[in-house]
Amino acid sequence: MGPTKPARSSSSASLSLKTGNKLKRQQLYIEQKKKLSRARHEERHRRRKEEAKDPELRRQRLEKNQPASIDKKRIWDDVDDDSLGAVVDVAQLKRRRLEQAEAAAAAEADAAAAAAGEQAEKDDDVDSMLGSDDDDDDDESGEDDEEKKQRERAQRQPSLAPSAVSVSTNLDLTPDSLAADFKYLFSDEPPAMPKILVTTGLNGTIHKEAQEIAACFPNATYIPRSAHRYAYKYSVREIAKFAKNRGYTALLVVHEDLKRPSQLSVIHLNGEDHPPGPTLTYTIRNFAPGKAIPGHGNATNHYPELLLNGFKTPLGLLAAKSMSTLFPPKPELAGRQVVTLHNQRDYIFFRRHRYVFREARPTEKNVVGADGKEMEGVKGIRAGLQEMGPRMTLKLRRVDKGVGRAGSEGEDALKWQWKAKMEKKRTRFNL
Repeated sequence: MGPTKPARSSSSASLSLKTGNKLKRQQLYIEQKKKLSRARHEERHRRRKEEAKDPELRRQRLEKNQPASIDKKRIWDDVDDDSLGAVVDVAQLKRRRLEQAEAAAAAEADAAAAAAGEQAEKDDDVDSMLGSDDDDDDDESGEDDEEKKQRERAQRQPSLAPSAVSVSTNLDLTPDSLAADFKYLFSDEPPAMPKILVTTGLNGTIHKEAQEIAACFPNATYIPRSAHRYAYKYSVREIAKFAKNRGYTALLVVHEDLKRPSQLSVIHLNGEDHPPGPTLTYTIRNFAPGKAIPGHGNATNHYPELLLNGFKTPLGLLAAKSMSTLFPPKPELAGRQVVTLHNQRDYIFFRRHRYVFREARPTEKNVVGADGKEMEGVKGIRAGLQEMGPRMTLKLRRVDKGVGRAGSEGEDALKWQWKAKMEKKRTRFNL
């Protein structure tokens, strides 16, 4: 046997270099692992005791240990613009505008008060005999006025715009420019009861998948497009005209790729006095029918509740409003069904569940709020969920003025389009 290599002497040497015996290395590794595990256990036990005495320490630790996710690093356009392509938080923009209006009103009030004070001083200076006696009184009255102004400013009502921490989408924050471009969609009148026509692309073969998508929307009818070689091929504009004449409010076209749904076009037909449009085109990913979901349930004919989460920009509000018009405005709570459209990083996750309220088990803890305290009114109550399907992920690609790309005319025919350069920054999102 040849001579063995000398071990390297280094203070930062790994455990495997401390001995050449394999069995000894294994034993040292097990001992080191036990020692580290024991130290972590003692540290958690000590920290639990300290936080039980002082809950403020737990709150500070949780605030400090917030993960730096991409959603928290999201960047916005620093512009005072609420048009369709602007990446701005509508709630923050409205709050900033309200604060600027309040500051301008306060400045005008201060200027008017200062002018009134100067006029009063000029009137007091006319009578020089009484001026020396009234100087102290004027100073005291001026101080009282300033204190009153400060108290009035402190008692001003908070902004009407909700906090940016809230995830739920508030469609009442729709900017005026967006409502002007899509007047019928953002009308002040109560929305009509939706009546939806669902069909496929030319020579479509995904009839089961299209029927399952149509089942998600109440009052929806599925009509397959003819695939006969000698049959007339109706265009989307002709189908939209046919559907509008028969009282339909929206047209959904499901396209396919490799026998799977790949694209969804939502065409709003509007009323009799309004031209059809806009058309929102989504791509479909990760489509899973209800039968493929473990433990799935069967849906009933009740109108579901609709949850819209994470739509913050003008484009996001347009997509949320477009989806909200496809569901009846008054859900039937007896059905206990809910449809969720959750936007995260410009991907819209479509889910459909049935929920039930039950009593909490002895091993389950109470619901804890964001402040770390137990929420009142929900003690001993739990919510159970059962997914019904289908499950899919949508991504908005185009917004056209009229019926699709071919049915839109004019300079503003294309309202918005996704481009590859929009994803150069991973922290910038459009919805």
